[in-house]
Amino acid sequence: MVFGAGFFIYQKLLHNDTLDFEYFLQLLHDNKVITPINIVILIVFSLLNWSLESLKWKTLVNEIKAIPFTEAIKQSLGSLTTSIITPNRIGEYGAKAIYYPKTSRKKILGLNLVGNLAQLGATVIFGSIGLWYVVDTYSMPVFYYKAIRFGVLGIVFLFFLFTYSSRKKHTIKGYSFSKLSRFFKNLHRRTIVTTGCLSLLKYVVFAHQFYFLIWLFAIDISYLEAMAFITSMYLLVSVIPTIFILDVIVKGSIAVWLFSFVGANEFVVLAITTLMWLFNFAFPATIGSYFVLNFKLNQE
Repeated sequence: MVFGAGFFIYQKLLHNDTLDFEYFLQLLHDNKVITPINIVILIVFSLLNWSLESLKWKTLVNEIKAIPFTEAIKQSLGSLTTSIITPNRIGEYGAKAIYYPKTSRKKILGLNLVGNLAQLGATVIFGSIGLWYVVDTYSMPVFYYKAIRFGVLGIVFLFFLFTYSSRKKHTIKGYSFSKLSRFFKNLHRRTIVTTGCLSLLKYVVFAHQFYFLIWLFAIDISYLEAMAFITSMYLLVSVIPTIFILDVIVKGSIAVWLFSFVGANEFVVLAITTLMWLFNFAFPATIGSYFVLNFKLNQE
């Protein structure tokens, strides 16, 4: 698993069909991105990002048992490494569960779901505002109304599915909507509120890391416009199933399309999404491989 993770990261860096590696390095040099102060700032952003993610996980796990912050970091980074080849990192659920006794693993799966839903909620909140601004400013009414209609139909469908499944008590591998509903209701309000706040804060951190890179590459765009495009990109990416190694390509493609409305150089936009991928996924996954190699399965 660890060697596989390393191989995928290596392939993505040196054999990227979207952005030639040598040209990528040339862009960094021409825009003076690789300076000590810039690297420090980018690392600080990434440390904040994963510290907030680990703190969120620590908060959720406290529903079962208290764990130190360092243990939450190990579990968060280790699960990232082991889930990189699964669609939308779904393997993270199983990876985190094996850190705990078998009797607690169903609850761990539920807690991880809560954390991911909270992060998705932050994406939807900020992304909806950003997408509304982009659509309204750049005159895309057809797309806008189709998106709204699709979203409303999706919400109605999920509502009826939830209601029907709760009444019929349908289960999937022992899980049902009614059980999930009871699980959510049994969580402490403080846990839910803290998780939501940490998710919002984490979103603000990585969105501004993206903006910092936009500023470094001197893209001619205002702060509000940039944040609207950034939040729209993350919203659109969230509905597209991808695996870790394709994530940078999907984000890059959507970012290129969005930032084309302000005339941004597509290679610069791809360079920014690649750097975001490196600092927030590739490097943390590499660190996580150390924790995977030293992992001891909980046999309880």
